[in-house]
Amino acid sequence: GEPAPVDAGTRFGIASNTKVFTAVALGLLVEEKKIEWDAPVVRYLPWFQMWDPWVTRELTVRDLLVHRSGLALGAGDLLWWPPTSYDRREIARRLRHLPPVASFRSAYAYDNVLYLVAGELIAEVSGQSWEDFVSSRILKRIGMMGSNVRHSAALEGGNVAATHAPVDGRVRGVAPFGADNANPAAGINASATDMAKWLLVLLGEGALPDGSRLYSERTARDLVSIVTPLSVGNPPAELEAQRANFRGYALGLNVQDYRGRKVVTHTGGLPGYVSRVTWVPELELGVAVLTNQESGETFNAITFGVLDHYFGAPATDWVDAYLRVRERNAKRTAETVSAAEAARDKDSRPSLPLDRYAGTYVDAWYGDVTLALEGERLRIRFGPTAVLVGTLEHWQHDTFVARWDDRELRADAFVSFAIGPDGRVEQAKMRAVSPDTDFSFDFHDLLLKPKR
Repeated sequence: GEPAPVDAGTRFGIASNTKVFTAVALGLLVEEKKIEWDAPVVRYLPWFQMWDPWVTRELTVRDLLVHRSGLALGAGDLLWWPPTSYDRREIARRLRHLPPVASFRSAYAYDNVLYLVAGELIAEVSGQSWEDFVSSRILKRIGMMGSNVRHSAALEGGNVAATHAPVDGRVRGVAPFGADNANPAAGINASATDMAKWLLVLLGEGALPDGSRLYSERTARDLVSIVTPLSVGNPPAELEAQRANFRGYALGLNVQDYRGRKVVTHTGGLPGYVSRVTWVPELELGVAVLTNQESGETFNAITFGVLDHYFGAPATDWVDAYLRVRERNAKRTAETVSAAEAARDKDSRPSLPLDRYAGTYVDAWYGDVTLALEGERLRIRFGPTAVLVGTLEHWQHDTFVARWDDRELRADAFVSFAIGPDGRVEQAKMRAVSPDTDFSFDFHDLLLKPKR
């Protein structure tokens, strides 16, 4: 709401571009022989457990960073997103109750929660919190003095980009994410000046301007060596020039090709902040795009425009290309939502009186969710997540829609109840109403059972 301009020192949340900082922190501990990349996590965190005891024994430090644990996309994110009362250690402890959806190391599915475990491992081995380690061992040495390592710093004012997002069809200011339990996955706030310094280190394979090294050449190779291969899909026709020949996930980084050259990149997203960091080793070229409006099309159009310039590639109107892709995706989403509305049985009624759905439900990995009849409305409250409060509106049969009071969430969700032969609720399942809902709202992973 203010016209103050962004400058080279304005801080933005870089979100998941934080992940490579966590990978570098682990690399420094490997260099000091305090940990090993391929040693089991339980060697350093004996209390750590996954769902499967065999996976618990076999999951290595490297596995924490490469999204192949068998967990589903974004699984467990509701333990921290939106902000919860759980600390980082409690989030890590609750992973033992998250069932996998794939065999260990058989499939790629992006996650955040194992980066929180990596943060706990860094603290355990180094004797410093993740925040103190990254601040003193990485940011300070690079000279990123205008940056910080906490989500909550976005709330402190100063030269900080205000967060904006499209809400109900209109771009407006939204509240920044302010909880610090997920800092190792997404917590750094940085400026253009500091991101340029960081890119110089990445391009220099760990070399610093004074001739010393932040990390070794071996660590530099580890960071960009593909661990989890990714399938190469067909891009939309407007983005055909971006068709890749190979793709894979390394340590907090994506590695692929673009117009015949190897490109290393990652993106990040938080409420009101999305960003992309990219570098091309062959050209010693780095690009960071930080935004305070949730438009991935923006950071992509800028990034590929810069790359094409330095590649000497034919001019492409990436803004127009991404607008057309966005418009088509928006139309597809609207059609999906409209089809669901048209197909529902509007004349149906719930099987039970509303008060029979009320009570406290528990999910093994998340915790308690309470339904209460207030007047003539069912209200839903997620115990550890203060902002997840809303009203259940009847959809059809025994399915309701949770309409959250905070409309900035943009995450309304179906709540479907299963009724047992005794006429009592046996369980409830949830899933997002819109396919555009951020994957970190992993309602679909919940299995809510009444507390008797």
